Amino acid sequence: MMKFSSVLASGTAWAALVLAVPAVAADDGAAGGGEQDASHRQPSTEIIVTAPYDRNRDTVVQAVTVLQGDALQLQQRSTIGETLARQPGVSASFFGPNASRPILRGLDAERVRVLTDGIGSFDVSNTSVDHAVAINPLLADRIEIVRGPAALLYGSGAIGGVVNMRDLRIPRDVPEGGPHVDAVSGYASAAKERNVGASVNVPLGGGFVAHGDGSFFRSSDYRSGGFVFSKPFREEAAEQGGEVAEDAAARGRVANTAARTWDVAGGLGWIGADGASFGFAVSHLRNRYGIPNGLDLAHHDEHEEEHDEDHAEALAAAAEDDHGDGHGDEHGHEEGHGHEDITLSMRQTRVDMRGSVPLGGAFKELKVRGGWANYRHDELESNGAIGTSFFNRSWEARAELVQAQRGGWQGATGVQMFSRNFRAVGEEAYIPENETRQFGVFTLQELDLGYARLEASGRFEHSTVRSDAIGARRTFNAVSVSAGASVPLGDGWRLALSLARAERAPSAEELFANGAHAATRAFEIGNPNFRKERQLGLEGVLRGRGKGWRVEASAFVNRFDNFIALDPTGTEQDELPVFRYVQADASFYGFELSGAVTLAEVGQTRIEATAMADYTRAKMLGGGGAVPRIPPLRLLGGIEASGGAVGGRVEVEHVAAQRRVAALETTTPGWTMINASISWKPFGVDAPTTLLLQANNIFDVEARRHTSFLKDVAPLPGRDIRISARIAF
Repeated sequence: MMKFSSVLASGTAWAALVLAVPAVAADDGAAGGGEQDASHRQPSTEIIVTAPYDRNRDTVVQAVTVLQGDALQLQQRSTIGETLARQPGVSASFFGPNASRPILRGLDAERVRVLTDGIGSFDVSNTSVDHAVAINPLLADRIEIVRGPAALLYGSGAIGGVVNMRDLRIPRDVPEGGPHVDAVSGYASAAKERNVGASVNVPLGGGFVAHGDGSFFRSSDYRSGGFVFSKPFREEAAEQGGEVAEDAAARGRVANTAARTWDVAGGLGWIGADGASFGFAVSHLRNRYGIPNGLDLAHHDEHEEEHDEDHAEALAAAAEDDHGDGHGDEHGHEEGHGHEDITLSMRQTRVDMRGSVPLGGAFKELKVRGGWANYRHDELESNGAIGTSFFNRSWEARAELVQAQRGGWQGATGVQMFSRNFRAVGEEAYIPENETRQFGVFTLQELDLGYARLEASGRFEHSTVRSDAIGARRTFNAVSVSAGASVPLGDGWRLALSLARAERAPSAEELFANGAHAATRAFEIGNPNFRKERQLGLEGVLRGRGKGWRVEASAFVNRFDNFIALDPTGTEQDELPVFRYVQADASFYGFELSGAVTLAEVGQTRIEATAMADYTRAKMLGGGGAVPRIPPLRLLGGIEASGGAVGGRVEVEHVAAQRRVAALETTTPGWTMINASISWKPFGVDAPTTLLLQANNIFDVEARRHTSFLKDVAPLPGRDIRISARIAF
């Protein structure tokens, strides 16, 4: 068990080497800098747009991280989870490289809302860890992470925080001087990954702007550092001997992890001279990806012959796939290690709209935002047959009435509606057909007294979750409130404190799940009698900034009543391990520390030492032990050069071993990675074009993420050389 004293000692030792968070999350200004037209101008990273109105990052009471421009390009991956996994307080579920969802302070799934410009992703990624988020980070213009309870503005599903990705699909400005193009492209060696994406905004006159974008991504099975399977798995397989022992000793590529994704979108916006605006966008996404194969030690022998036959049929089916989705030899070209290949084929059609109307008197603006999506994914077996299909039709709408700022007082009040119709069809439809309806009313109010800035917010949400298939219906009324204040301490320091009481209604999955799920290789059981989850949280954020330095430290304590967790029972049903949703009280506490100090300035180039540390500890109260899949202590730091035409970074990332585990959960060894990058702005520091070369996990270490259900069978990628370009003109 990791004692807090050992955490502190380890952190002190590392602090001698590294001093503050990666500058990717703390840039002083907009990426690219210089004179740019409106279509390429981004808000400063000190301005937070995940709110009804822009807010100053220094005065908000929650811990916030912003990624955009060069910083975003450095971290950009094919999933939103892996794109953000190295930010303070953030980990990821990593169900392989193609299905990875953000985890904030140890909270995931139903407690973290992943948004596109303030509206949900309309997928089923909250249903299971093998389901990818239907958001494409390759087209992101800006990503904001709000850690801590954001349920008051965005729904009870944000009780742990919000990840908001902003794209350019609905134009916000009229481009100056004609059409404007943003494009990205890249290659990565670990998975032979190729990607390209581009968007264009074209002024049509009269304030109208047309938008179009598209992207394509393709990868092969990725290569890990060291062994594919963990040491405990290898030892158990060695006792059995024979072919299972040979399979368990595999190194290198992780079978059945190839992917192919493309999307396309078009939109139209109108921007009025008086500040009014309206726009809409239509998009379509296709994503086909494999789930990493496991090693079924208990049933290896009896399934091996069947797997070999299925593998041959899969190759034949892939060769006949005239759409190219079978990836040819990229899917399943290695042995399956005792498991059949499972592939997910996802598609989503989505419509979005956004509008604003300037007002007078006590109110500044009325803002509206809405979206609708039709989603489906099929879980394909080795022979290409559809095992189970998941369907989801959702819509969400919100309206916000923004108050005019008067005497230091500003705020906004709004309503939000959400509807979700879900059904699964097939052999392993482990969740019955269900629908969810939510209606919420919320308000955010701020008062600047000069010597302090006060903030208060509240939300009432009415939810109905029903499944006519099993004759079940639950209704919940959730009330959430928060209050906080930030005060200047002098000499560039500011302290913020906040207290929040938030409630969350159980999801349909937590209530109604009851069956086998092949992709996760688990039998999941919910409980239709669950009560509301309640959270009481206290958070403090200390920010400091001066000439040549900056620092931000946050600490949090959260107490949950009726916390819902998915725990293994140690039993089997249908030859699958049984996982049951349970409800008990729990507590979470931890910290995040980040900052930077300037070592030297050479012309326009600033050389900084940067570092970050974060830690979360969580336990089930009443003798329940540790909460499963909680990330351990992490330390990251390095030396970075930025501000000039040529920049670069060398860093060390250390993740401690996680030995404080839940019942039936295995420990995870620690690891240390060395990463490096070099960037070049060929058209000058003021131009938004950047070429980037990265070398990640340079020493090819074997690393496993404790938050992953597949940590014993799917390590993180090994040495990965990445080349990318971001172009705007």
